[in-house]
Amino acid sequence: MIQEIKIAGFGGQGVILAGEILGKAATIYDGKFATLTHSYGPEARGGACGAQIIISDEKIAYPYVIRPDILVVMSQEAYEKYVPELKKGGLLILEQELVSPGNNPDIKTFSIPATRMAEELGSRIVLNIVMLGFLTAISRIASYDGMAGAIRETVPKGMEYININAFDKGYQFGLGQVKQAFANGK
Repeated sequence: MIQEIKIAGFGGQGVILAGEILGKAATIYDGKFATLTHSYGPEARGGACGAQIIISDEKIAYPYVIRPDILVVMSQEAYEKYVPELKKGGLLILEQELVSPGNNPDIKTFSIPATRMAEELGSRIVLNIVMLGFLTAISRIASYDGMAGAIRETVPKGMEYININAFDKGYQFGLGQVKQAFANGK
C-alpha cells in the first residue's frame, strides 16, 4: 500500500518539520518505507512552503508525490494551489481558521482550529504538531506511538513536553471528529 501525502502552508508554520516527523515515524517506528521532498519560497518566513511524503509497505521507486491521497493545508494559498491535485475520494485536512474551503463532495474534509489550540498551549509555533496529531487520528497514516517517538527525537531538547501536549491535543480533537463522522454515517 502506497500513501502520498502533501503538507502545505507558509514558511514559519513548521511544514518541513512536520514532514520530517511523519517520515521518521513511518520508517523508524512503524517499519515502513518513506520519502520526503520539500519546497519553499525565497522568503524565510511567509513564503509558500510544502512537504511531500510517500509512505509505503514496499520500497519506493519514485520519490515525488504525483496525486496526493492526503492533503494537509495550513494556508488559503496552499489550499487553492494544491486541492485540485487531491485524488477523488482523498482526505483533506485543514486549519479551519486560516482556510476557507470550497464545496467538493468528491473529497473527505476534516478541519481543526490548530493555531488557536497551539496558542492555548502557550506557543503558536506548535501548530504543526497539533496538525500532526489531528492527521494521525483521522488517517491512521502512522501509529500514535511512532509519531510520539518521532516528535521526541526530532524537536529541540527541552521542547519535548509542549510538543507532545500539542500532538495529544490534536489527536484527541481528531478522535472526536472521527466519532462524529461515524455517528453521522460519513
